[in-house]
Amino acid sequence: MEEIIRQNSNVIIENRKRLNITGVKECVSFDDETVILDTVLGTLTLKGEKLHIINFDTKTGDFSLEGKLFALAYTQNQSGSSFFGRLFK
Repeated sequence: MEEIIRQNSNVIIENRKRLNITGVKECVSFDDETVILDTVLGTLTLKGEKLHIINFDTKTGDFSLEGKLFALAYTQNQSGSSFFGRLFK
């Protein structure tokens, strides 16, 4: 079966206790305080307390999490944008 991950991403937070995200390609790492996701919009880092992954459908890119959320931060994928990355291109 082929993947049908959307090319857009939606983030829905319900009362800082439940999070639903679409467009997730991969869960890079997770523990009860930090979850790092690779999404179609870049890397998303979630910070919180007692975080638990409820669902992750790798075919559709739908992801659900519960716990107390403190922060969400996107970072750009910057391959080759550093000085040495440009120098050794």
